[in-house]
Amino acid sequence: MRHYSQLMLIQRYGIYTLFKTQHSQSKIAIVIGIHNSTISREMK
Repeated sequence: MRHYSQLMLIQRYGIYTLFKTQHSQSKIAIVIGIHNSTISREMK
């Protein structure tokens, strides 16, 4: 069983800011330091 932790608010703000400035999901994942699939789930 995998253990998932919730993102901190500052991480969510970072994702939003990078997404609005046209960065790719993979680039956002690298900058924030989380898995690419986490970014995908957050975008939904």
